[in-house]
Amino acid sequence: MPERLSSGKLRRDVVFSLSVLAREDDQQGADPSQFSTLVRHFFERFFSSELASAEGDAKTRLVQAACALGLPGLVISMYLYPAYHLPLHRTRSYWQQAGDHYFYVVYALVSMAIVAVFEWDLFFPDLLDVHILSTLPVRPRRLFQARIAAISLLIAAAIFDSNFLAIIVLPAATDPPHLLRFLAAHTVAIAASGIFGAAALLALEALVLAVLGERWFRKISLWLQGALVLLLLTFLFSWPAVAVELRTVLQRVTVEVLWFPPFWFQGIYQRILDGPATPPAFHLLARIGVAATSLAVVAAAISYPLAWRRRTRDLVEGAVRREGQKLLVLPAHGFVHATLARNPASRAIWHFIGLNLVRVPRYRMVLVIYGGAAAALVIATVCRLQAGSGQISLVFTSEGMRAIVPMIAFLTVAGLRSTFLAPADQSGRWIFRTISGRPGLPHAQAARRWVLSWTLLLTVAAAGWVSIAMPRASIDGGFVAGQVLVAIAASFLLTDAFFLNVRTVPFTGAKPNSATNLALLLIPYLGFFPAVVLFTVALEPAIEVSFARIAGVTLAALALHLLLRHTHRVRLLEDLQQFEADEDQEDFPLRLGLRY
Repeated sequence: MPERLSSGKLRRDVVFSLSVLAREDDQQGADPSQFSTLVRHFFERFFSSELASAEGDAKTRLVQAACALGLPGLVISMYLYPAYHLPLHRTRSYWQQAGDHYFYVVYALVSMAIVAVFEWDLFFPDLLDVHILSTLPVRPRRLFQARIAAISLLIAAAIFDSNFLAIIVLPAATDPPHLLRFLAAHTVAIAASGIFGAAALLALEALVLAVLGERWFRKISLWLQGALVLLLLTFLFSWPAVAVELRTVLQRVTVEVLWFPPFWFQGIYQRILDGPATPPAFHLLARIGVAATSLAVVAAAISYPLAWRRRTRDLVEGAVRREGQKLLVLPAHGFVHATLARNPASRAIWHFIGLNLVRVPRYRMVLVIYGGAAAALVIATVCRLQAGSGQISLVFTSEGMRAIVPMIAFLTVAGLRSTFLAPADQSGRWIFRTISGRPGLPHAQAARRWVLSWTLLLTVAAAGWVSIAMPRASIDGGFVAGQVLVAIAASFLLTDAFFLNVRTVPFTGAKPNSATNLALLLIPYLGFFPAVVLFTVALEPAIEVSFARIAGVTLAALALHLLLRHTHRVRLLEDLQQFEADEDQEDFPLRLGLRY
């Protein structure tokens, strides 16, 4: 025994006494401190939420998120290289360069604020923290400090991820005359913009939670998140238009300019980069940016402890929820059961979809992101900045108005399909296999009808709004009929196309241990989406010429819909007949989480 102890390392295949093992543990080094363990735990929970699978792909999601944050800045930096070098080494004007810098400050602000929105529910304690961590010998102050440290680490890592790729390529792409000053300006402005975005969102959430409490916070949280995503992405999507008109906008420092946060950090960028030669407008904006960042950090530091205490108290006491049957629910259910879901399987899937989207946080967040992105993209497409007499005004374009209906139809169907197939913990999907066997035609039809119903509702409403908002000189009976036809046809055909190969129950189809390829996810949006929108916009004037063409397009769309529907039915029946080829059948008992 002494010889083995003197060797410095114990053989683990030999049984030793507890005293020997205790001495060996002391020699190997002390365990991590309680604080560092808590910080690591809270930080890992940011990437191990319900959006990640329970099978262990959180690390993959973390790497993908880091690359996704840094990719836009890298791409823009590469596109700037020809602008600064070709043709004949042409030099861009001062305001063109300022417009290039504007992208990075607005992207830092938007990306960090969206990260804060995405991690909305994880910044504060939840039931697991209250009922598990509070029972351990850990001081409440240490839990609070560890959570603050994890949030700070998340913000710092996100700011670094969103800009480290761009800062590598940007100096070579733009050839700044003073490299060190350029790097200092870029780093300080980007860091200030990101810190302001994250701190302002954290302070807003903490203030709402501290004032209203857990119950009312849950009621308005989803709407508040959607509005914030819409506002932030509108800032980002309007970047090209603002960058082009930056000189005109900043010639007169109006109230709108002073209340536009990206301009504050644009001022910091140019003030550090140009020094005393900076235009006067940027001096004032830089001072506002410094004050706003400081104020956001102070507001977050003051409101966060109050919200922490209010949230913890509400979780311990329990929020009183008064569930009542709404007056319109029963008639709506009766209408659905009589028309769209006339058999038990269809009714089960119909209500299963609605309840999951309302009650499961991961699906609500996906819908918020998709809804906000779709609305911001529509606004950026419809609205244009028009400069005149030293002023900037928003105008609606006819091409943008015509693109609203196909854009809403495409993004609604694509968003709902992505939500239905969102990777998540699906260990409970065995209930469908046990009750009704493999998904059949009623299950698939119910999901398609659910998506089609909401898509029709949104697109027909958009068609009505376009018919009202369009200039009167362009509106006639053919225009209104064409918009309604495009809304109905796009809803049916896009639903058929996106669900052509979907033969599973919503929220149970994607394998939880499969790593999603982000490039494959972008193919429908970068390839299919522009083609659908441009084709529809080009087709609309030809449809509106006469009602005979409207009737012809209607028959063609109906024929294509029937063909896609028949194809889906045939593929589904063939899949049901290939019982032996089901890859999920052999390991079905193991998916229940049982061990023997």
